[in-house]
Amino acid sequence: MASFSAVKIFSLVVMAMVVAAPLAHALTCGQVSSSIGPCLNYLKTGGAVPTACCNGIRSLSSAAKTKADRQAACRCLQSAAGSVKGLNPSLVAGLPGKCGVNVPYKISPSTNCNSVQ
Repeated sequence: MASFSAVKIFSLVVMAMVVAAPLAHALTCGQVSSSIGPCLNYLKTGGAVPTACCNGIRSLSSAAKTKADRQAACRCLQSAAGSVKGLNPSLVAGLPGKCGVNVPYKISPSTNCNSVQ
């Protein structure tokens, strides 16, 4: 009887790990904000892209491994863009390319984040 209980407990633990695993690695807006923070001056005024900015963009791109992460990053980027005044939309859209990062969607307030794959 004790081994049956142990199997039930083990099964519950495994199920909890499987369910929680995708949630444990979910990308947050805090991570997105800290990644793009060093880019804000460039995104307003242009000039040379700071190394810290490109490092943040690369880090963000690496962290967005799943479709859900990419959609969350898209929403966070849109939210951040809406809350920061004076951003140049063309600099925003071109930033990943300037840093050598391929983003599978256009960074724009008009992007439908639900369609991001």
